[in-house]
This record gives sequence, structure tokens and C-alpha cells, in this order.
Amino acid sequence: MSISDLTKRTTINIQEKANLIWAIADKLVGTYKPHEYGDVILPMCVIKRFSDTLAATKDDVLKKDAWLNERGIEVRDGFLREASGYAFYNTSRFTLESLLADPDNIRDNFRNYLQHFSTNVIDIIEKFDFDKEITKLDNNGILYNVIAEFCSKKAYMGADEISAVDMGYIFEELVRKFSESYDEQAGAHFTARDIIYLMAEILVAPNREQLHKEGITATMYDMAMGTSQMLDCLSEKLHEIDPDAILTEFGQELNEKTFAIAKANVLIKGGNAENMQHGNTLSDDRFSGYEFDYIISNPPFGIEWKNEKKKVEEEYQQGAAGRFEPGLPAIGDSQQLFMLNGIAKLKDTGRMAIIQNGSPLFKGDAGSGESNIRGYLLEHDWLEAIIQIPNDMFYNTGIATYIWVVTKHKSLDRLGKVQLIDASKCCEKRRKPIGNKRNEFTERCIALVSKAYKAFADGVWEDGELSVEVKIKNRYDFKYTKVVVEQPLLDENGKPLLKKGQPQADSAKRDTESIPWTEDIDAYMQRNVLPYAPDAWIDTKKTKIGYEIPFTREFYKYVAPRKSEEIFASLQELEKEEKELLNSIMNHESE
Repeated sequence: MSISDLTKRTTINIQEKANLIWAIADKLVGTYKPHEYGDVILPMCVIKRFSDTLAATKDDVLKKDAWLNERGIEVRDGFLREASGYAFYNTSRFTLESLLADPDNIRDNFRNYLQHFSTNVIDIIEKFDFDKEITKLDNNGILYNVIAEFCSKKAYMGADEISAVDMGYIFEELVRKFSESYDEQAGAHFTARDIIYLMAEILVAPNREQLHKEGITATMYDMAMGTSQMLDCLSEKLHEIDPDAILTEFGQELNEKTFAIAKANVLIKGGNAENMQHGNTLSDDRFSGYEFDYIISNPPFGIEWKNEKKKVEEEYQQGAAGRFEPGLPAIGDSQQLFMLNGIAKLKDTGRMAIIQNGSPLFKGDAGSGESNIRGYLLEHDWLEAIIQIPNDMFYNTGIATYIWVVTKHKSLDRLGKVQLIDASKCCEKRRKPIGNKRNEFTERCIALVSKAYKAFADGVWEDGELSVEVKIKNRYDFKYTKVVVEQPLLDENGKPLLKKGQPQADSAKRDTESIPWTEDIDAYMQRNVLPYAPDAWIDTKKTKIGYEIPFTREFYKYVAPRKSEEIFASLQELEKEEKELLNSIMNHESE
């Protein structure tokens, strides 16, 4: 199935189900504030998803449970999973639908129903802290109505009709709607699927033929997985290449509710839910020592790491035994820490696509943590490409963002090189914006970016109004030497003041120069400094090495200003139009 077909199908399911579920939230008006609707609707969606998926084998599970009870068998989990056909089950005599037959006892019966899920599902429901909501709903007389709405035919969410990918996007759409009321941090939960499809395509592009020929057995990881949709889309891409692919997903997520959705999603897909871990990736790494074939992630950017500071700095002190040896960024932005986490977990043959905003390209002077992290990537020759994507591509933010493509196993033609891809003009306008998302990657856009990426050459690739520009740079084009240039302190006669025969530096005249790594320092000084300050010298003790990727400057196009004659003519024309308009108004008033 093509991306456009899949997107169309998914969009229909999202609209139908998300709109219906959003309408259910109307039952909460008065009892809950809009930003609290998610406390009820999200766990109810998860419960309904489990309930509908298990409906077909419900009788088999109850029979098996009775059989186990008769024989006093205590180790029952495997038997009940086999009966349900899934890695989860429910042994309650109730179903969501049968709860409606006893309105007076619906609270107690609903709790009984939930308590008879398998422990892995109970853990998910507890992450929502849902029990207190049951009490609140019942005390306000709306528990019955909410359950009744979820039992309607239109609210069916079984895995036989709604795929894991579709259900994942329904969850994401609901989380997005509810989060808008909180004004949460930009990009905290959401990466639109068109962006993920591009990331997935770039991850597989170099090895597609080999993967198709040899088959795929791979592990994949998302360090800030949200509801796990990036993993779903990458799995989907790999299954397109090899329908029999053996894929194992791993992910970690801090937000309890989105983690619960991700774990539910994996359970229903038949994956190992233990590979989905709850916790702070930076301070509580649940996958220490793991390495993965593919890493795909959109970690938070512009978010401080004060809460993680103690643990991160302790790991930094471990040097090569930890993830953060290359350096620590400024406390106000954690995204480069996630980058280092990904690098530490990437197999020698692995590939990573990670979204960052503009700051990691240039923030931080020579010798800073940010600069050293860039240097770590460049010196090891692991940075393969950076792709600028258009603005207004995310639901919660419109700022410029970039996909960094990292691999520890570059192809021979890419060794020592970094491919910069400006895809900021390769998008199509959405007919109807969703939040801040006004643009999207269509199948045609993704194909053009992929074509430019695979060509690996300077140039512009076009398809109608779409365009992608590429520049191939040497990795050392982004390295520089920062030197401190001193000039002598002069006495009242204009002669240098000496100390032990050496001129003393005048701090008022102190300056710095950033000299490209590929340029000879002495030649640079002869050409750019000494003609204007012949007695200047470099304080070599203060020399530092820096790394910066001036992406925007690389693609800057000079636009000559308008000639003064043109500006003057335009002003005269505007003045003429103003007079004509004023005369028209005056004549109209005199009539």
C-alpha cells in the first residue's frame, strides 16, 4: 500500500473515531474542565480497545478460567493467554456491554471488570490513575452514560477492524486535542506521520535492495516514544520491503499517559510489552547496554534538564563508561543529550534519524559542550546528513526543524563527507490546518527528498513547484580554530611595556578570530590581521577548537536591493494613488 493510500485510509479512521470520541467528551461538561477530559477519555479508549479486541475469545477465556479453578491450578497466565489469543486477557464475568444491565451497581461492577484484566493491562490502567475518575464519574451520575457511549457500534475499536497504526493515530489525535488545553511544550508528544514516513524512508534508502534480497531481522528504538507511532511507521516501512520481517521494538517514555497508550498498542500488536519502559531517558536509562539496528526519535527540544542534572553529571564523570562523555550542553536545552543517548545505543551497522531544532547546529562557542558534541559526531565521521524540513509541519510548533541522519557505517563514497539537504521548499499546503500544521510531505515530496539524498551530489532536484537543494561538504568544513589575538600595552611614549622581555597584552585591544580548520593560521594572520595590527600576536594558551554547522548560511541566496530609481518611482505612484483616492472621497462628500 502506498503512503498516500495509507494516509488516506488512516485519516478517515482518525476522523470517524476521533470525532465520535470527542463528542463523548460532551458528557463530561460541567463535571470536568476541557483540559481534564483526557483523564477520562484516554483510559476509556484503551479499555474499550482491549475489550473489543478480546470479545471474540471471551467465552474461551471464561471456560479456561473455570477449568483452571476446578483443578486448583495457580500458574494460569500462559493458559489464559493461549485461550484469548493475545498476551493479555480478562476473566471477569462482565463485559463493558453487560455492565449496562445493572445501572445501580455499575461502579462496583466496572471496577470488578477492570480488576480481572491480566496484570500487564492493569499496570496500563493504573498509569492513568483512573480509579479516582470512576468515583468522580459515579458521584456525578455520568459513569453509566460514558460507558454507554463507548458501547455504541460506532465506537467499536477491535483490532480486527482498526489496525495498530490507525489506532495509534486515533490516540495521538485525541492526546493532541486534549493537550491543546494545557498549552504543553511545543513538540512534546507529536510528530506527524508524513514526517515519520520521510525519516523511515531515509533510514532504509541505502540498503533497500539488500534488505529486500536478504530479508530483515532488526531491532528498533525510540528514546522519547510518545504513543509509539514512530516505531509503528518504521515497522510498517520495513514490512513493505519484507513482509516476513522479524522486528523487535523498544521504547522509553516519561509521560505516564502516553506511555500507557504505547504499551497498550504493543500488547495488542502481539509485541513484547516489557520492551516499552516508563521513565526519564536521561536520568533513568532503562536500556543501558542495549544496541539497536534502527533508532528513530523526536525528543523534546528547548526543554531544560535541571531535574536530571545530578544523574547526568554523575554519568558524565564516568567518561567512556557513560553516554555523555563528549560533553554536556547548556542546562536550558536537553536535546543534544538525547543525541548522545542515541549514539551510545547505535550498533556499528545501525542507522539513526533524530529530529532537532536549529540550536544544535550552531549554539555554543569553541570548547563548549554543544560544540564538543558536534565535534564528537564529526571527528568519528558518523554524521551522514542533515535535512531541513519546512516550517509549519508540526501540530504544536511552527519553528524550523532538522532531521539528523547518523550512522557508524558510512558507505565508501560518503566517508569524510556530510550531506546538507534543504527540503524547506518541498511540501504541499494542507487543505485544512491542524493546529500549527499547515504543510505536509506528500508521497511526491518524500520521493523527491529521497531522490536527492540518494544522488549524493551538489545540485537542485525539482518536481513541478517542489524543489530540494543539496550541498556536499567535507566534515572539516565545520571545524575551526578560535584564537585570541593580543596587542601590546603601550607606555606614554607609545612603546610596548615589557615584562621579562615580553610585551604585555592590552586587554582593551584583545580580540578573537575563528579560523577555518583547513586554513593555515599563519597565512590567515598575515592576510587578515597583521596588515591592520602589525604588532599583534596569538596567545596560544587560549586557543580552542570549535565545530559549527552554518546550515542557513550554506543555502543563503543574495537578493540585490531595489535600485533607488525604482523605489522613488514606486513612491510617486503611491502618492498619485493617494491623491486620487482623497479627491474621490472629497467629491463624494460634496455631492
